[in-house]
Amino acid sequence: MAFWCPCITFGQVADIVDQGSTTCGTAGALYALITAITGCGCIYSCFYRKKMRAQYNIRGDDCGDCLKHFFCEPCALTQQYRELKHRGFDMSLGWAGNVERQNQGGVAMGAPVFQGGMNR
Repeated sequence: MAFWCPCITFGQVADIVDQGSTTCGTAGALYALITAITGCGCIYSCFYRKKMRAQYNIRGDDCGDCLKHFFCEPCALTQQYRELKHRGFDMSLGWAGNVERQNQGGVAMGAPVFQGGMNR
């Protein structure tokens, strides 16, 4: 998908990285527009790679990010997509769907409750 229609892959990644503030459709359309006008959608996606590295404390540097996106955009987008998938996100659901799925899993787990106190 990242090779034939990178705007979809980028949109899914941007939706998760922005935690729903940018929807998949909006990010994908903006990426497609930038690519159609300038041919350099890789610059836009490079910023999301940097943001994702900061968010998840992933090693790397800005220069490496730009080079990866410039020379092999589909590979770079696939790396981002797979990283989020390995972190437990269902990319087809987007941010809102993943939050809903997590909330349906039950009540948030807290510290275990012990019956009684300490006895000697």
